[in-house]
Amino acid sequence: MFNKMRICLIALTLCAACSSANQSLAASVPLQGVGATFPYPLYSKWFHDYQAVDPEVAFNYEAVGSGAGIKRILEGSADFGASDKFLSDEELKAAPAKLLHIPTVLGAVAVTYNLPGVGAGLRFTPQVLSDIYLGKLTRWDDPRLASINPGVNLPSEPIHVVHRSDGSGTTSIFTDYLSSVSREWAEKVGKGTTVNWPVGVGGKGSGEVVRQIAGAPFSIGYVEIAYVQENHLSDVALQNKSGNYVRPSALSTRAAAVNGLKYLKHDFRLSLVNEPGKDAYPIVGLTWLLVYQQQKDAVKGKKLVEFLTWELTKAEKMTSTLFYTPLPKKLADLVQKEINKITYPK
Repeated sequence: MFNKMRICLIALTLCAACSSANQSLAASVPLQGVGATFPYPLYSKWFHDYQAVDPEVAFNYEAVGSGAGIKRILEGSADFGASDKFLSDEELKAAPAKLLHIPTVLGAVAVTYNLPGVGAGLRFTPQVLSDIYLGKLTRWDDPRLASINPGVNLPSEPIHVVHRSDGSGTTSIFTDYLSSVSREWAEKVGKGTTVNWPVGVGGKGSGEVVRQIAGAPFSIGYVEIAYVQENHLSDVALQNKSGNYVRPSALSTRAAAVNGLKYLKHDFRLSLVNEPGKDAYPIVGLTWLLVYQQQKDAVKGKKLVEFLTWELTKAEKMTSTLFYTPLPKKLADLVQKEINKITYPK
């Protein structure tokens, strides 16, 4: 008798749990995001942790590159796009309604390499880096590399170049930098989420670039610094505009931003590459969430505004621990005003 009663109680408990789960599932508000892999390690943490703040929100984020994020938000098939490239005036005019750029964090694009026996901090000048990606500097023991890395045993091996193959905001930042330091690069290749690479093999997404570099000795590529730190890769100390060799870090990223923010536009479309300053790392960028100012769905619009306010004001600690740089207070205050512009049906 006791066993039968126990079985009945368990069954009732399970039914109640199922009912509660179904109610929770039915009440969930799905928010669809698409875009950048540059901030993905951070965004995935944000989306997971925010469910403890608001269990009704269910994020679905596809980290498939900034190009896809821009495309999907322009065609209206996502609630927000994520991009490390800001939209041009022409792209904004093509949008069906007014799009806002909401900066989330600052990040550094690291030049990373796989050289057995050589640790992190190999020195590069802007000319060395651009010539590698132009296919003009092809070996690790090239005299130009050896002269700025005295005492380093550089291997007599060809340089295997890796780049992104998809539409990428990381590529946009990287090629923006190369265009700013090399006239030849600017004229022959240019900048953007996709370019016609003179040399190298492509990887779709930052994760694939990391896998290619980690699996191929004597290779070189570029990814957001979080991917370097998480995968224990080596990164370059790059000569900045002041002549100093600087590695990517939160401090060198912030140093680049301090000067760049002097030229902040009203809509936050700002390049931060090759900024002056003795401590500034040269390949730094903002990353943005692209959202429509006038939200059509009242519930989704309200939830989106609440999340954007939370990530701006409450998520600074996890931003730093995942190797991203929080927005300086001056910029964060302006971003909060931008978030407050988002409207939705009452």
